[in-house]
This record gives sequence, C-alpha cells and structure tokens, in this order.
Amino acid sequence: MNIESVGPPAVIAEAGVNHNGDERLARALVEAAQAAGASAVKFQTFDPEELAAAAAPTAGYQAAAGQGDAQADMLRRLVLDRDALTRVWRHAGALGLPILSTPFDLDSARFLVGQLGMSRIKVGSGELTNLPLIVGLARLGPPLMLSTGMADLAEVRRALDAVAFGALSEAGARPSLAALAEAGRSPEAAAVRSRTVVFQCTTQYPAPVAEANLRVLQTYARLGVIPGYSDHTPGLAAAVAATALGAQVIEKHLTLSNDLPGPDHRASLEPTPFAALVTAVREASEALGEADKAPTPSEWPNRAVARRTVVARRAIAAGEVFGPDTLAVRRAGTGLDPAAIWRLEGRVARRAYAAEALIAPDELDDGDAAE
Repeated sequence: MNIESVGPPAVIAEAGVNHNGDERLARALVEAAQAAGASAVKFQTFDPEELAAAAAPTAGYQAAAGQGDAQADMLRRLVLDRDALTRVWRHAGALGLPILSTPFDLDSARFLVGQLGMSRIKVGSGELTNLPLIVGLARLGPPLMLSTGMADLAEVRRALDAVAFGALSEAGARPSLAALAEAGRSPEAAAVRSRTVVFQCTTQYPAPVAEANLRVLQTYARLGVIPGYSDHTPGLAAAVAATALGAQVIEKHLTLSNDLPGPDHRASLEPTPFAALVTAVREASEALGEADKAPTPSEWPNRAVARRTVVARRAIAAGEVFGPDTLAVRRAGTGLDPAAIWRLEGRVARRAYAAEALIAPDELDDGDAAE
C-alpha cells in the first residue's frame, strides 16, 4: 500500500473487530476486501485487560447493538489471538493484499511490527491524547496514521508533536510536553509529518453526514501531513467528497453482513456496496483531472460542431462593405471567431461570397477599411 504515490486514494477495508473473535470470519473478511478491490484490510489488536477498566461502560451504539453494559466483557469476546492473527496475516499475504492492525498497546505494536512486519501503524481516535503510547509507537520506526475523532486542532497538533519526538529523539530521551513541542518545531519535523497520515473522523457509528466536517481535510493538508478520511457515515457520498477535497487515504468499515452480532456491523458496508465505494472513490479521483483549463482530447472534435464562426448573411459582392446586413455568426466554428465581426464591419470585401460562406481570415488584414 504505497500511500505516497500519485494516484487515487488508498482504500482501507476496516475489518476491525467485525470478525467477532472468529478466525474463519476474519479470513472471510480478508477475502471480501480483496474481492472488493481494497488497497488493504485492517484489524485491531489489543489486550482487553489493558485497554478497559472493569467499570468502563460500553458506548451507546455498542449497547444498542446488544453488547451489554461492560466494555471489558465486550472486548474479551472480540479478541483475535496472536496465533489466529498470524494465520490471517499469512492468508492476506497469499492473496497479495496488504494487511494492517491497529495496536492499542506497545506490546501489541511490537508484535505487529517485529513479528508480522507491519509497515504502518494506525492510532485509533481514542488514543490520540495517549501521548506516551504515540511516542512509543513512533519509536518503533514505521510511519504512523492518526485518526482524530473527538479531537480539536490543538490535540491534533500535540499528537503530531508526539510523533515527531518519538521519531527524532534518542531512545533514552525523556518525554515532556515541552520536549514534544520543541521536537514539533524542529526543521526535521516537517519530514516526519510528510509521511504521517492524519484522518478526519467523526467518532459515532453511524456518524451523521452533517457532522463529517470534510473541510478539515484542507486544514490537515496545510499541516504538511497526508490527509485521510476515516468514514463512519452511511453510504458513499462522504468518501467521494473527501476524495475531491484531497484525501489520499479512505478508510471504511467492512462487514460480511449488517445483521451479524457485534458493535460495528450496523455501521459497516457489506461487500457489494464496499466494492461500489472503491469504484466511486477511484472514479472521483480520476474525475479531478488537471488544474489547468484546456480542451480535453474528447472535446476537440466537438468544437467545430458546437462553436460559431463568421459567415456571409447573404451573397456579398467583391468590394462591398461588410456590415450587420452582410455578416452573421453561425455554427459550425471552423472559420473566424465570432468576435472578429467587430473588426470586419466597415472593411471592404476582397472577394465575392455566396450566402452562408465562411469569411476568409485574410479579410482581417490591415488596410481594407472603407473611407
């Protein structure tokens, strides 16, 4: 998945925890992502005991999806253990599909990078303010992708400072907010930002389209990062619009069925609409074209058909003075541009013209105006 290359956005199929802890379902999600034309498939890797306290509640959308009241209990049901993930990882490799997984702790990240060779590290929206984790992830080497749901711009900037500190400081350097800010101001930080993806994201499942706030992508582009969009809205429109606004990475949840039990299935796309999303995003990218306005190759034949040119309104005798009664502008435009009529009026015709004949360009030569 070469995000930095010029071309259509990379489309990540966010399988997340839609495997429901079942390796067979995880493999099927990989296959569905590959068949849909996704650029990569992504899961989530976490230790439930480290991620959520025993008293942590589920979110409203999770409870509504039948996941109970205790977040830790839900997370235990959604774990894909490392042996299973390794097999799923190899399955994706055999299909030629890049695979990622979002780590929620450093130990998981070390496994993903060190054992599975993961090439990019995704940071979920809930971890954007977990600056110690971001520093540790940045020290592992692969470039980061930050999701920014629930955040304000100051928090995004602080997270980018953490990325810069982790990527640029010595391993023993002690983090602090001041040290992070200094790293973010350093000349080398620009290079770190240039390989960091920052996703605009609305953390709700599904997210209201009116809260997508896609213009934030332009703000992120000004930060010198790779702008991306993690889409939780229903349908395809927001992802297509994000493409038009410069998103270089699109992430969307994929499920095999919206009716499966689990917290994210209802806010995910099934394989057929996901394939339509991939097509729509790539077509939108292609439609952006060039910034310079010029006729396209397919337009050139139509210019002669659709544009007008200067013709004789009636038969004109040689030596007759051109005027409104002798000239007209009509299709097809293979002769003089219509604006030439202003220069022709008052000049003497050098030759005779039949009605509807094109007026010759040399009639515009100097020295032929009537006295």
